[in-house]
Amino acid sequence: MNKLFKIQQKIVPEIVKVAQQRYNILRGIYYNQPIGRRALARILDLSERKIRNDLEFFEKNALIKITPAGTQITRIGEEFLIELDEYIKELRDINQLEKQLENILDIKKVRLVNGAVPKSDLKAEIGRLASQLLKQEINDNDILAVTGGTTLALVAAEMSYSSSARNVTVVPGRGGLGEDVEIQANTIAAKIAKKLGGNYHLLHLPDNMAEENIYHIAKEPAIKKTLEMLKKANILIHGVGTARDMARRRGMKAVEIADLIGSGAVGEAFGFYFNSAGEIIYSTTSVGLNLEDLKTINKVIVVAGGENKAEAIIAAVSSKYQDILITDEVTARRIISLKGG
Repeated sequence: MNKLFKIQQKIVPEIVKVAQQRYNILRGIYYNQPIGRRALARILDLSERKIRNDLEFFEKNALIKITPAGTQITRIGEEFLIELDEYIKELRDINQLEKQLENILDIKKVRLVNGAVPKSDLKAEIGRLASQLLKQEINDNDILAVTGGTTLALVAAEMSYSSSARNVTVVPGRGGLGEDVEIQANTIAAKIAKKLGGNYHLLHLPDNMAEENIYHIAKEPAIKKTLEMLKKANILIHGVGTARDMARRRGMKAVEIADLIGSGAVGEAFGFYFNSAGEIIYSTTSVGLNLEDLKTINKVIVVAGGENKAEAIIAAVSSKYQDILITDEVTARRIISLKGG
């Protein structure tokens, strides 16, 4: 198949540009619907004439419907967009890039969002890809643990509702960081459970609780029940942050952050801070899962994107803890460059 794409690119080189443009237009409609032609042209930095021609093509093929309120994608269009994801990946040879990153990070599976996606939509696209993969990987009777953060919030937001209820239980993998409720693990767990048609349990605890308080509070019946359920989780999806950003989110003082960065910290996961060699150099007290727990979970999916997270991914992601990485093409190329590829 890859050979046929290369022949296609040689004999019809403009096909890549046309396919990518139509892909971005369809995506633009998906994320901004209902949307007018002028607004869509402005978002994608294309002329209204080009937009109009492609909208006529999409409407003829029942991929969109044009209403007085604006253009909307149809169910057929949504299904086609998923197929188009794979086509664009072939055109851009992203499958080969995924394999290269799997070898470099020594991880079972890597899935990438193509790098021609507008930067403003990148995290949403990563969330959409992650939600699709999660629905494929999860099975009935599974217990799914999820962490908080902006990327995981987008995984929940972009997940489509299951056509039938799934016999799954979703639990937050960690306590909250006292930030916006929309990006806390409790909120994300509840939203994913509802979209899967499953059940959920909440963990009403701050993640950075003083160590002397954890032992007593963990005995509270409701909290104990969730923690026991969490220990049985067989699938986990979590994010990775840069050391500086996560230290700020945890409320560390400026001088503490400076010391942390000065000691070589570049990435963070589950309250553990890693240097560029993947060594743990600092950890915080926490309620919920920790790194050692990841070794006993059957399937661990990590989601992180943006070129600024390349070093953090190198530091925190390895076959010791994770099985699947979902990121984007630009970040992947940055990782490969940093690793001498």
